[in-house]
Amino acid sequence: MLQAAVVGMGRWGRVLVESVQRKNGAGIRFVAGCTGTPDKARDWCAEQGIALHPGYQAVLDDPAVQAVVLASPHKSHAEQVIAAAGRGKHVFVEKPFTLTKASAEAAVEACRKAGVVLALGHNRRFLPATAEMKRLLAEGALGTVLHAEGHMNGPAAAQWVEGMWRADRTESPLGGMGGMGIHMIDMLINLMGPFAEVTVQSFPRVSKHVDDTTAMLARFASGATCTFSTLSLAPQDWRVALYGTKGSLEMRGQQQLVFTPVPGNGEAWVKDFPKVDIEAAELEAFAAAVAGGPAYPLPLEDAIHGVSVFETMIGAAASGSSYAVP
Repeated sequence: MLQAAVVGMGRWGRVLVESVQRKNGAGIRFVAGCTGTPDKARDWCAEQGIALHPGYQAVLDDPAVQAVVLASPHKSHAEQVIAAAGRGKHVFVEKPFTLTKASAEAAVEACRKAGVVLALGHNRRFLPATAEMKRLLAEGALGTVLHAEGHMNGPAAAQWVEGMWRADRTESPLGGMGGMGIHMIDMLINLMGPFAEVTVQSFPRVSKHVDDTTAMLARFASGATCTFSTLSLAPQDWRVALYGTKGSLEMRGQQQLVFTPVPGNGEAWVKDFPKVDIEAAELEAFAAAVAGGPAYPLPLEDAIHGVSVFETMIGAAASGSSYAVP
């Protein structure tokens, strides 16, 4: 059983813990943690059987802690990953991994040098619908994919007020990208491969704190094109669609796929999938990788590239021009 500490006990840190705590077969148990607001977390920690430490250094000093799960502010991720690796602790880090390609590479190198597992929390990779999309692509069911669309929206920014770290533009460049849109960037990398070029428009139409509207036109290394948007003051929505020479494949929400063929390429269909706990799935996969089982199903090269795309999007939005993704 992997003994872990949670770093950050806001809403999302608690979601992660509660997805696996006291769950038979999860392979991971939270025994400790720290947070920037300890008084708000004491009762919850007691309920979960978690030792509340005064800070991150105390977490790393705890001999019972074999791994850290980082649900902390974005800017702290790289430094925290490198510090954990230096103490021989395995690391699961929430998205965005880091905010620059250089810091992502440094974090990956630190974990490789230390021989510890590093896992990134892009949980939509664990959706059954995602696995089916990957299978159909591998079988050539869509022919040559010409274009991809990605949309991930939600109203969360309506709750971001002055003083919250998510309302800080340095923590949330491009508004909804850090909390939402980066998941879709990873999904597009997972399905379509690396990005080559991006053009971005991003601005606050309503929000007083961060961009609430971010849209991108991009091109993949394969030559296919892409349109993407993330809106942080709109209804909850997840949609990814691929358009190929043999048909289109669309994930509507997280539990339904819709296939539309070109004439002569079979019948149209709609397939529904059961809801799964993707937070539990990603933490269980992390624990299994630490135990010597299958590698965590998000290559570190993809993790670095996702950060590179994010960083490039920020530059492209600021300049108003097309930027090549390094």
